[in-house]
Amino acid sequence: MDSFEGVIEFVAVAETQGFSAAAKQLGCSTSHVSRQVSRLEERLGSTLLARTTRQVSLTESGLAYYQHCKDLVTGLQQANDQVSSQQFQLNGTLRVSAAGTFAERFVAPALMEFAQQYPELTIDMDFNSRMANFVDDGIDFAIRYGKLADSGLVARKLLDRPMMAAASEAYLQEYGIPEHPRQLKNHSCIIANSDHWPFEHAGNADNLRVHGRWRSNNAHAVVQACEEGLGIAYMPKSNFQESIIRGSLKPVLEPFWSKGSSSWIVYQNRRFLPMRARLAIDFLVRRFANWKE
Repeated sequence: MDSFEGVIEFVAVAETQGFSAAAKQLGCSTSHVSRQVSRLEERLGSTLLARTTRQVSLTESGLAYYQHCKDLVTGLQQANDQVSSQQFQLNGTLRVSAAGTFAERFVAPALMEFAQQYPELTIDMDFNSRMANFVDDGIDFAIRYGKLADSGLVARKLLDRPMMAAASEAYLQEYGIPEHPRQLKNHSCIIANSDHWPFEHAGNADNLRVHGRWRSNNAHAVVQACEEGLGIAYMPKSNFQESIIRGSLKPVLEPFWSKGSSSWIVYQNRRFLPMRARLAIDFLVRRFANWKE
């Protein structure tokens, strides 16, 4: 074939299932993507995409062609990245969606450290628990915690988040120290994201439903309620770090703490990530490689 023009656009359309979405991924106009793909089909003498008013899908020939092309495009992108990362300063805007206290206290400062290395780079960090629309909102990647839905997105684990149960000294003196998770039915529990708390002991898992007087999806509010003596809280260890150091909270039920869930970096497609997102993701993964709760 004389020219590879249109291959990158074709792969983008195949993976985003739309010309508009592919154009947003590539940073160009929808008409440019459509024109390049049409020219590619003309040169090949084959229809690669079945177009309707509602969707775009691969034809049988298109699927076979995509299987051959996708790795070529990945290799080209990686080669470009390797050369480009050594030759220019990052610029533009890195848009990150994040949620939770961990992202506020640890991921944001890490990205500030990353930004200091690239004076021409702007970082826009949106703290919102809703699922990001990567295409419409222009999000490069998101930081999420817990079990991820099977959304077709790429998920790269940032770190594991083991759990801790804690309560104030005043609460424990008044209501007693629980020796087993099943005793929590006699206690007031401060509920964060779920009223089902997972515990582990001797290789056995136990998921208990708890109840209490305070519920919040904000870890700061949960910790504060715990310090005020409203009950026992159960969250990732890092949320209690300062309170444990100060002595305002005491660990309880330690032999039964769960290994917890993980924090993830989530993004739409590794092939079409801009350089600033690739380098930021790699920086965060290295930054938290040896991080402990």
